[in-house]
Amino acid sequence: MSEKNEFGWGPATGVGSMPGGDAREAAKTVTGSFEDFPHLAELPARGPGADMIGRTIGMLVEMYAHVEPSGWRVSDRPGRDTRRARSWLGEDLDALEEFTQGYEGPLKVQAVGPWTLAAALELRGGEAALGDPGACRDLVGSLAEGLRDHLADVRRRVPGARILLQLDEPSLTAVLRGQVRTASGYRTYRAVDRQIVESALREVIGAADGPVTVHSCAPDVPFALLRRAGVAGVSFDFDLLTERDEESIGEAVEAGTKLFAGVVPSTDTALSDPAGSVMGVRTLWRRLGLNPGTLAESLVITPTCGLAGASPAYARAALTHCVRAARSLADNPE
Repeated sequence: MSEKNEFGWGPATGVGSMPGGDAREAAKTVTGSFEDFPHLAELPARGPGADMIGRTIGMLVEMYAHVEPSGWRVSDRPGRDTRRARSWLGEDLDALEEFTQGYEGPLKVQAVGPWTLAAALELRGGEAALGDPGACRDLVGSLAEGLRDHLADVRRRVPGARILLQLDEPSLTAVLRGQVRTASGYRTYRAVDRQIVESALREVIGAADGPVTVHSCAPDVPFALLRRAGVAGVSFDFDLLTERDEESIGEAVEAGTKLFAGVVPSTDTALSDPAGSVMGVRTLWRRLGLNPGTLAESLVITPTCGLAGASPAYARAALTHCVRAARSLADNPE
């Protein structure tokens, strides 16, 4: 808990992905927009290996995969697809390093969490690793080790930064509810026991040796489970919250868990004024009976999800809007 409270967070940051394929341009935009809390940009438009799943597969230790028409499938050895994923990650890290010379402060990097990875990665027979408890355990161990290496590399490249790891888990709720479809599409994999889910997340979080936040842009984010697993923050699409989530959110805030509130749309649209973007957050705070003075320290403002589907001009505007909305919240919490 002390780790959570000691970590100095910025007021706003991005979720991860950006449009286009130019690593230097993306790094320049992100570091220019978020002077207090930049993140490592992901550019999935470059193709397989730059996508969220492929990028994380490239980080795995002694587990490899290649691209099939249906998605990523386990291989015996690293092939062209794994090499390409690692090469693009290296390119993105080079660009980040270039634009963070002398930077001291929080820096966020992203990887896919163990359960979304298990739901997406196919074993040799074409079924997801999710259906095989042994394969899930191997994947968790490989991911934990791979992230340890990746984070050490980021720390070497940006020595003044305090690294926050974001685990992307959009499939987590579907895994817990038994809603992930099998290869045939006619049935679903059995729901994974909540304690097994929590234990795997705890193992991966422990490997980070620093604060970890979990991001999901799906409805019904399991806030309480994530807190028990040891997250420092939860990142979510604010528009998808329902009354059912409110008690969990209140408990999370009181426990010191940081909320990464996705309030700025992630695809091209007309943006409201910055104060309007955070009006829902202020309203929620009042409904929960929380002290408005804690708003700015409890929240980081983000887009609702990654910006890969946005135009470059909108992506830049959305990042700037996040910073302005966060400033509006700090200046006028009431």
